[in-house]
Amino acid sequence: MEKPEKSELILNPDGSIYHLHLLPNDIATDIILVGDQGRVEVVASFFDKIELTKSNREFYTVTGTYKNKRITVLSTGIGTDNIDIVINELDALVNFDLETRTIKTEKRKLNFVRIGTSGGLQNELIAGSVLVSKTSIGFDGLLNFYADRDKICDNEFEQDLMQKLNWNKRLANTYIVDSSSELFNKIYDKSYFQGVTISSPGFYGPQGRILRLNIVDNEINDKITNYNFNGRKITNYEMESSALYGLSKLLGHEALTLCVIIANRVNKTFLNDYKPIVKKLIKEVLDNLTK
Repeated sequence: MEKPEKSELILNPDGSIYHLHLLPNDIATDIILVGDQGRVEVVASFFDKIELTKSNREFYTVTGTYKNKRITVLSTGIGTDNIDIVINELDALVNFDLETRTIKTEKRKLNFVRIGTSGGLQNELIAGSVLVSKTSIGFDGLLNFYADRDKICDNEFEQDLMQKLNWNKRLANTYIVDSSSELFNKIYDKSYFQGVTISSPGFYGPQGRILRLNIVDNEINDKITNYNFNGRKITNYEMESSALYGLSKLLGHEALTLCVIIANRVNKTFLNDYKPIVKKLIKEVLDNLTK
């Protein structure tokens, strides 16, 4: 592979990666990803020591130590398009020699744990429960832009889903990727639900919400809730995991998402005061990462 030109692997004048404004030594191997910039401070409040803070646009990074383990927390903003930026740039930081723009012979593996919020699609997922995404379905189409996506995706699941949902041909083809079994075994707690998560390219129409604009399939959420593939049901909506899982697998990293269910789309309930539950989950994830 030829080394990427300056227009492809973009660096700032100080040598930092373009969007994140980070240098290779700024990040730990274990990285917690959150959507909200404000949640970075919540994670960092548990750190014993803060090593650095850097920010640019919606990307806010803090690296520190928790129980003597170096950990980075970084905000991605909303959506798989931002995940595309974050994962590619973090990988470039550790697997490229940025001075020569060449790929390193010995690759470094990163562990990504996303902590977020989500909307449940099954009755039993009451607001306030925690769900681990064992599998993620991309409604966004992002991974379809990358070669070798078929090698890491569940192609049978994808075809069955699009057929059973009577998938509109104007929409992007779905892609379906499993989480890291290594991180799942390290972090999963029996009090958590586990399931199949849809990553949506939007919050309103793409998740079946109707305000003033109608959507192409008014029955989409009923179809999704009732769908079953070999005993597996789709459990929830969020907006990042599919790209996180897909890009991580293609690049040789580990990734897992845990979300607090703050709304149930079936019984129309919503939890206003969910921040204490998210904070409790953050502490549990940090403790499991340092076991």
